Amino acid sequence: MSIWIFFKLIGALALLMFGMKSMSDSLQKMAGPQLRHILGAMTTNRFTGILTGTFITAAVQSSTATTVMTVSFVNAGLLTLVQAISVIMGANIGTTLTAWIMSAGFSFNITDFVWPAFFIGIILIYSKKRKLIGDFLFGISFMFLGLGTLRQAGIDMDLAHNQPVLDFFASFDPNSFVTTIVFLLIGSVLTMCVQSSAAIMAITMILCSTGVLPIYQGIALVMGENIGTTVTSNLAALTANAQARRAALAHMFFNVFGVLWVLVIFKPFINMVCGWVGYDVDMAKSEPGFLANAAKLSFVLAAFHTSFNLANTCILVGFIRWIEKFVCWAIKPKTNKDEEDFRLRFIQAGIMKTPELSVLEAQKEISCFGERIQRMFGMVMELLETKDNETFVKLFTRIEKYESISDNMEIEIAKYLDQVSNAHLSDETKGKIRAMLREISEIESIGDSCYNLARTINRRHSGKEDFTAEQYDHIHQMFGLTNDALTHMNIMFVKSREAIDANASFNIENEINNYRNQLKTQNISDVNEHRYTYAIGTMYMDIIGECEKLGDYVVNVVEARMGTRQHAA
Repeated sequence: MSIWIFFKLIGALALLMFGMKSMSDSLQKMAGPQLRHILGAMTTNRFTGILTGTFITAAVQSSTATTVMTVSFVNAGLLTLVQAISVIMGANIGTTLTAWIMSAGFSFNITDFVWPAFFIGIILIYSKKRKLIGDFLFGISFMFLGLGTLRQAGIDMDLAHNQPVLDFFASFDPNSFVTTIVFLLIGSVLTMCVQSSAAIMAITMILCSTGVLPIYQGIALVMGENIGTTVTSNLAALTANAQARRAALAHMFFNVFGVLWVLVIFKPFINMVCGWVGYDVDMAKSEPGFLANAAKLSFVLAAFHTSFNLANTCILVGFIRWIEKFVCWAIKPKTNKDEEDFRLRFIQAGIMKTPELSVLEAQKEISCFGERIQRMFGMVMELLETKDNETFVKLFTRIEKYESISDNMEIEIAKYLDQVSNAHLSDETKGKIRAMLREISEIESIGDSCYNLARTINRRHSGKEDFTAEQYDHIHQMFGLTNDALTHMNIMFVKSREAIDANASFNIENEINNYRNQLKTQNISDVNEHRYTYAIGTMYMDIIGECEKLGDYVVNVVEARMGTRQHAA
């Protein structure tokens, strides 16, 4: 075998993988919002969940995308574990369409059809409105070009007459169960390494269609691919919460269980599939119809892949609740529930999803950021009432820690949004990202205000003077208004834009401003009348003024979120 044929083979595989990725990415970008809505709306029961997973995976041509999306939705609390398991089952059925496309590509030369598609694609790419369609055409053209080149590389290698290759596969006993296990493990390891079951499926089709690899060993490789492909979803779930890790484990359980029961009835099951396709398992190479029979092998592999996943789903669909119990038993939530440790809950490192999904995760993280900041303000209110020195120091230290967490959260969310913005985005998504960057900046400023309030209270605590009862009443009232503003801000994060009344936040801000002005005037009068010292009056107004600043930051968050201005309300 020439070294150039080898390079042609690996180059064609790379072209196939690139084409599938480009096609999948463009489809996900075109259907991003719809996919999210479909997943949320069509998973009411296990059967609609399966249909949803099948439909989405068949549409975007990537079970990995569907599985990673599902894991992310579970992480974000948008899907229950039961819903996720049914979607993952459907994704396994939907991914079998890829095998049928590839088997068609191995049956006849389809490279002639890709050149007009390339020409149309480049025209559409330079058209802003049709760019994603152009990307899709380029992706599918590259995929078919890769398949056609693989097919030709298989012919050029002449594996049927390559003695070293024949000797290697002949060294395995085709009737041995150990051989089946070995090829199953090879398929798993190769898929784990390449992170593409399609690439390994393509190699399997080449080996089988040239008559080098017996059908039983070829199907063992396909079974191994089903196990290897679960690694991606488990990698995606490593940094996620317990529910998301459980969803990924359910995916692995589904595929491993399917492999185990098929191994029990291995040959009868394969012979049944071969009978459906019309492939003669026992036909010798010397018989006249051998080549025509061998040409059906790619369809046998596709038919097995579909039959395997359909049968597995039919068996396990009634046991989804039991699968849920198993994965919940296997993966326990972390016992350390210290929310003061810095950790992003919804944004996952490593695997970047579609922009739509990434924006959704960032929105959930910002909502979490807002809740954390309100807890910080609650500590400030508690600090004001704390008289015990030891308790005061502990609480002040917690507030300092929260301020540091707030800085880190702003940086990490901003970095994530910066990564997302590097992708091809619609104008709408670009606008969302700009708004979210402003939101996190303003929320971090709220954290700074909370810390400034705590420092002022600490100064009062360290001094000899205290606020008067009347001053305490005024501060409590101002704190109450400020906390109401934060509550409305956090409600805004969890409701749809249509259901939010921005005027409520603007009205609270006006109340805060008016009350600050009233107290400012009264403070001057009280100091002049010697009701308290100038020093305590200064600290008192520092607290009141900081609350007013905090209210301004809240309004800025609301304006960024709603895309409106206070004066327009």
